[in-house]
Amino acid sequence: MRLKARRRDKSFRVLSTILSGEPERALAGSRFGTASIIAMSMEPLDMAQAAGAPIETLESWFSAHNWLHERIGDEEIVASAKGAWNQYELRGLWREDDCVLQFLAFPDIKVTDAQAAVIYEAIGLINEQLWLGHFEYWPSTGIIAYRHAALLDSGSGEAVFSYDQAEVMVEAAIEELDRFYPVFQFVLWGGKSPREAITSAMVETQGEA
Repeated sequence: MRLKARRRDKSFRVLSTILSGEPERALAGSRFGTASIIAMSMEPLDMAQAAGAPIETLESWFSAHNWLHERIGDEEIVASAKGAWNQYELRGLWREDDCVLQFLAFPDIKVTDAQAAVIYEAIGLINEQLWLGHFEYWPSTGIIAYRHAALLDSGSGEAVFSYDQAEVMVEAAIEELDRFYPVFQFVLWGGKSPREAITSAMVETQGEA
């Protein structure tokens, strides 16, 4: 089941930024690379719970959708979601000092050193089309990741994260992985150039609409 993204005007409630650091460390100890979701039936969300601490809100959102997930301490959560093409790992990381919630999604694609140059080109072209977040290639592990971050400084000293914000963040990540997964397939295994791959993927996406 593919998630349906909400109207994009809601996305402007979330501030996009890029964090520096060592993203490869985010995968340490992961047990969800091949995990499957428990079920895709959705329990009703209590919208009275308008906002809460970022990781707690994500945990409640994943629980309401019956997605397999695990808390890793107070500042991290990992979940598994079934996309249109593959099983995706989702990871939320909270940096309290900066009031920033970082959200990453992994399409389970491995890139060899010989393929790095063409993947960098493809990611550059893909990122030009994104309205939220961006794709990255991590050469030390050969992993492709989608990354988005939200600044949650409310001015009151307490960061809050709403169900609406969680929904925009999660659904945007899955939507973009679904939309561009074929591009990576065409480039890595289909013998197409990045521009050809994007054109072919867009034609296939329009055909499914």
